[in-house]
Amino acid sequence: MSDDILTLRPPPADARLAYGSDPNQFLDLRLPSKDAPSKEKSKPPAPLIINIHGGFWRAKYNLDHASHLCAALTAKGLATANLEYRRVGNEGGAWPGTFADIRSAYHFVLQNAERYKLNSKAIVMGHSAGGQLALCLAAHESSITRVVSLAGVVDLHRAYQLHLSNDAVVEFLRGKPDEVPDHYREADPTMLSIPQAAQWLIHGSGDDTVPPDFSRDYVSAKQKRPGKEREDVHLLEIAGAGHIDLIDPRTPAWKRVEEIVLQLAA
Repeated sequence: MSDDILTLRPPPADARLAYGSDPNQFLDLRLPSKDAPSKEKSKPPAPLIINIHGGFWRAKYNLDHASHLCAALTAKGLATANLEYRRVGNEGGAWPGTFADIRSAYHFVLQNAERYKLNSKAIVMGHSAGGQLALCLAAHESSITRVVSLAGVVDLHRAYQLHLSNDAVVEFLRGKPDEVPDHYREADPTMLSIPQAAQWLIHGSGDDTVPPDFSRDYVSAKQKRPGKEREDVHLLEIAGAGHIDLIDPRTPAWKRVEEIVLQLAA
């Protein structure tokens, strides 16, 4: 498929909820079976996916393009919370504001889970830069037990070395590794510990935006950690898939992504 998923009109959400006062601090909630009869009051809470869109942390890219995958998952019976957040170019965006928004949105969803009949044991998923944010969130929030990175920028030092997207990571973290080492240490999933969560890293072998070695090397390194430091990490590499294929519900690659998510939600 082409990258037209980035510009297609997004399917409507059931609710747009603000988790903060900034115009970019909101999420789009989609709920399955909203037309179910009221007699099903005893129905268990819907499995929940918290999705974090990508775009190299820049304001140029918003959550609209991720609405398509969220709608596809909701059609399969999952509730989805598609997060918006302050990004590079927005006031208060970049590190640490961007990540502070992700954490605030996560807590907002949990606090409102009962109101919307959601399972508070959410799966957190992110694409590209959103993959970094998803794994970083799992490292800082011990209540997260399942996290999915789709073509994630999971090694920020390497992203700098390769100058991905014209040094997007330097803009996001407000400097180079030797200038703001604390920011890299706090944000880089390769340097963080995620002992409590099952991690799935999904990447296309044809990705020319974020090299598939990012996910391969992340999984290999985490699996080689000694003893109790070893993490529960899994790799699915999809032959020939490109960067956007993983988030386009019209592609064969998406079907593989969907299978993993549905398995985790079961």
